[in-house]
Amino acid sequence: MSRFIFVTGGVVSSLGKGITAASLGAVLEARGLNVTMLKLDPYINVDPGTMSPLQHGEVYVTADGTETDLDLGHYERFVRSCTNLTRNNNFTTGRVYADVIAKERRGDYLGATIQVIPHITDEIKLKIVEASENADIAIVEIGGTVGDIESQPFLEAARQLRFEMGSKQALLMHLTLVPFIATAGETKTKPTQHSVKELRSIGLQPDILVVRSDHEIPKSARDKIALFTNVEPQAVIALEDCDTIYRIPAMLNDQGLDDIIVNKLQLDVPKADLDDWRRVVEDQLNPEHAIKLKMVGKYMDLLDAYKSLNEALLHAGIHTHTKVDVEFLDSVDVEKQGTKLLEGADAILVPGGFGERGFEGKIAAAGYARENKIPYLGICYGLHAAVVDIARNKAGLEGADTTENNPNTPYPVIGLITEWVNEDGQTEFRDADSDLGGTMRMGEQICRLSCDSLTYRIYGDKEIKERHRHRYEVNNKYVPELEEAGLRVAGRSADEVLVEVIEYTDHPWFVASQFHPEFTSSPRDGHPLFASFIEAALAYQSR
Repeated sequence: MSRFIFVTGGVVSSLGKGITAASLGAVLEARGLNVTMLKLDPYINVDPGTMSPLQHGEVYVTADGTETDLDLGHYERFVRSCTNLTRNNNFTTGRVYADVIAKERRGDYLGATIQVIPHITDEIKLKIVEASENADIAIVEIGGTVGDIESQPFLEAARQLRFEMGSKQALLMHLTLVPFIATAGETKTKPTQHSVKELRSIGLQPDILVVRSDHEIPKSARDKIALFTNVEPQAVIALEDCDTIYRIPAMLNDQGLDDIIVNKLQLDVPKADLDDWRRVVEDQLNPEHAIKLKMVGKYMDLLDAYKSLNEALLHAGIHTHTKVDVEFLDSVDVEKQGTKLLEGADAILVPGGFGERGFEGKIAAAGYARENKIPYLGICYGLHAAVVDIARNKAGLEGADTTENNPNTPYPVIGLITEWVNEDGQTEFRDADSDLGGTMRMGEQICRLSCDSLTYRIYGDKEIKERHRHRYEVNNKYVPELEEAGLRVAGRSADEVLVEVIEYTDHPWFVASQFHPEFTSSPRDGHPLFASFIEAALAYQSR
């Protein structure tokens, strides 16, 4: 049977539970254990797919096409046995209630009165256990902060599972903040004491405390925390801010966190070999080159909206020994102030997005990169922007646009499939009131690359698999005209119907994809498309 480690957070949000849990997973995996990871989110949305990136951050996409919390990206980047997580590895309060209500409507509960306990908590436990089958260790991160009303059913389910399985099967690890009060010159342990008190009031005694701070936490403070929280002193793990998140697996290992866990869970496993993580840190902190990359996006007020993309650029820098200095530009500013904002770029990247706001700025960025032969990578909406630019400015299709933003465009070069399959060439429109949830092309799909393309040379394979999250496609009706203008279709879907990758032929490195390659990049393995992009930027810089 799987062992369980429940991870909770206290005092404040954004302590880094996801990165800490993922780092712990990496260390346990390095000890030969098969690790899986779950994220339990307390919000009512069934999934984060319809939530604004400015409010929630990135919507991560798993291989099976599930829209999930961004912490699953941390899990997949840190733990190789977690590179194909599924919808079972992330669920919300909304999904739990929806499933329980569906069972009640079917009569599964035989007329019982449905209550939070036992029905909601039983459903949570069932989902946790089912998602953990065949794993040695399941690390279960519970979102939110202890004391919030929203997370109480998840905490109660964790309490019940821990009680039912016993201390040799399930542990609780709690993250808290230990602030340093500069005016007093003191480290304060009281917030942690109160957070643990809150946990104990609902029947949860932490086995391990990970105490976060931007200052060194003295041993006297850790001993005081241990005394007042009833946690063994060696199990109070100090995790101070560091120069790179990829140092955290070694930091946890150095303090013996994995030893504590394998001893408490009575596991007989070898010591961890973290040499690959040390190489990642060494390569990241000691680059040989530097480039200036300008990213033109829509959600620059919250950089977590592009979390996987930022990490993929960092990984590319690690694997090319390059410091990638990313300047984030709001596409609305490019739209208003012009492409002068792009001057000085060694590379330009236009990421995904939705909606009309700022799209003209993305088109301008793609055009600037094309005209000035600056390496360009477009992802999803960045592909749409590049296609519209080429259509308008090279193919002579004045007014070309995507029907997402302009349903009346004379040249709908980007549209819904249902809009451009009409046999008589007329544009058809989907009902305006259609549900926005679950209507996209999602998840890992096969892409077949053209052997005469740059993208084929980058991947070194004719058939690749990448993850998607989009509704709108390149309109095949206009592909011949676009190809005459210099666009190359470098990749198509498995059935050869949908355009997956485009390039611009009169350019040293101009690639745009419908898929999101950032979801499959990792610090130890990198990703060929991003590595090639950074190499092209280095070549442009030294021209």
